[in-house]
Parts: sequence; C-alpha cells; structure tokens
Amino acid sequence: MEQNIVDRKIYWGDLDSLGIVFYPRYYEWIDASGHLFFEKMGLNMAGLWHARKIAFGLVETSCNYFKPGRYHQTVRIVTTINTLQKKVITLKHRIQAKADNKLMVEGLEKRICLDVSNPEDFSAIDIPSDIFGILNKAL
Repeated sequence: MEQNIVDRKIYWGDLDSLGIVFYPRYYEWIDASGHLFFEKMGLNMAGLWHARKIAFGLVETSCNYFKPGRYHQTVRIVTTINTLQKKVITLKHRIQAKADNKLMVEGLEKRICLDVSNPEDFSAIDIPSDIFGILNKAL
C-alpha cells in the first residue's frame, strides 16, 4: 500500500479561541496532502489539468475528531487510498500526534475524475487506464 507522509507543526494561526486547531485547518491540510499523494505517484494535478484536461474534483469530504491539536505540536498526516472505482478515488488521511502516534483526526476525500476541456461544462469520466493503473498499484 502506497502512502504519503507529511509532518507539520501547528502554528498560532491554526488555532481557534479555545487554543485548539480550528477545524477547517484540517480540511486544508488533507487537501494539500491529497495533492502531494498524487504528486508522489507522478500525477501532478496542475500537469493533468494542463496536459490532459482532466482533474480530480472533490465531491465529498469528512473528518472524525478524536483528540485536539495544540499550539506548537507536530502532527503527521498519513495519506492512503481507501477505495478506487472507475470514476472515483477516495483518499484516507490519518492525522496523528508525531510524538506518540495517537490518532487525532481521520479524514476522507472522495474525488471524481473530470473532463475539464470545456470550462463551462465539466463532466465525469472514467479514470484514464494509465492513471487507473498507477492508482491501482498504490492501493
């Protein structure tokens, strides 16, 4: 199973008024980690958009929260493929405290393959076979 690992320090600007990570930050982090996961496999999102006129658009996302993140703590975001279907890939992101590997947040991103050649009318398409093969190997 292919995975991408990102370590990140929690900064003051990541916090809410209670001194814990403001929940939208987790969505920002998992989105960025998803892009890095694709890049690790040689599938740069911007490159796919420009060269092949396809994108993996976000259609659903969710997070389950187990333990709050605190200022100056380092977290580890581990991204893997949860499911792969002919048009859709779902990524799983586990955000853990780096110091003790305790699970803090688990997030999912469901992304659909889109033909973006017409900016006025995106449409869902099957994941091209070469890209599907790369993703399937990572599963």
